[in-house]
Amino acid sequence: MPDSTTLQSQYAVQVQKDLEGNAAERDRITAEIDALQEQLKVLEANHLLLTGLQETLSTNTPPVAKARKKPGKAAPAGGKVPRARRADEAPRAGAGERGQAVVKTRTRGSGPTLRELVAGNLAGAGEPRSAAEVTTALATAHPDRNIVATVVRSTLENLVAKGQAERSRQNRSVFYSLPSTAGASTPAAPQGAASGDQAVANTEVTDI
Repeated sequence: MPDSTTLQSQYAVQVQKDLEGNAAERDRITAEIDALQEQLKVLEANHLLLTGLQETLSTNTPPVAKARKKPGKAAPAGGKVPRARRADEAPRAGAGERGQAVVKTRTRGSGPTLRELVAGNLAGAGEPRSAAEVTTALATAHPDRNIVATVVRSTLENLVAKGQAERSRQNRSVFYSLPSTAGASTPAAPQGAASGDQAVANTEVTDI
């Protein structure tokens, strides 16, 4: 009888060890699955962003390129050829391009980029924040901008890839923060560059 009791105790100890090992392995695999799912979400967001950019670029074809594909007009009946335009009648070819440059300059100097806003939010938080928290804070602080959660998560992952942010995991949730060596605040865009862009825009408007 004592031998049976001892054998049963050994089996119980072995089963307990196997259960602990199984639980640890299950937790490890679950964490890896969560990490892969986060990476998949980032890749899907990047795919949507790139697809949208491709569609935008394909629809915004310059008018000049389309005009080149049109066949030349046949000469009018009767053998009369239209007279050539004089130099003072020629259209100003650079007017449209300068107008587009003015619009682009104003857009470029209108405000901080999403990357700067995200980095500034992490710097001001003082503690790790999730992508959802950063998205909510930016959408509240900047209601005039279209803040999308997938784009914010992609921006955070890009900051992590470039060493400008750190990723941590707490209870299967992903949090982001600035590196420990980074300063308390994110440097803003140089004022001189914005002033220079505005000066160029004003000059181009005067030329037009």
